[in-house]
Amino acid sequence: MELKTAFSELELHYHQSNIEGELIDQIQDEGWDGIVLNAGAYTHTSIGIRDAIAAVDTEVVEVHISNITQREAFRHESYISPVATGCVFGFGLKGYELALNYFR
Repeated sequence: MELKTAFSELELHYHQSNIEGELIDQIQDEGWDGIVLNAGAYTHTSIGIRDAIAAVDTEVVEVHISNITQREAFRHESYISPVATGCVFGFGLKGYELALNYFR
């Protein structure tokens, strides 16, 4: 399902980067009403992304396509979960729809 069509009442913006600093800049942008974030491996390594989320008033929903608790032990801990509004993981791409429903 095309998210922009299914959630036409929301103004959606997409940003993908493999550069941690670019993700932090996007999180700290004052213009967001909400953030759906799949930080990939940064979930388990980035104190910078965790601190950026903690520093903003914007609600953040953490999303992972896979069930991170069924993967390697080092993936069981998320630096993001404690500062996120909520978490969705293990539902494949459907997780993005579930996260966006929170912002409806």
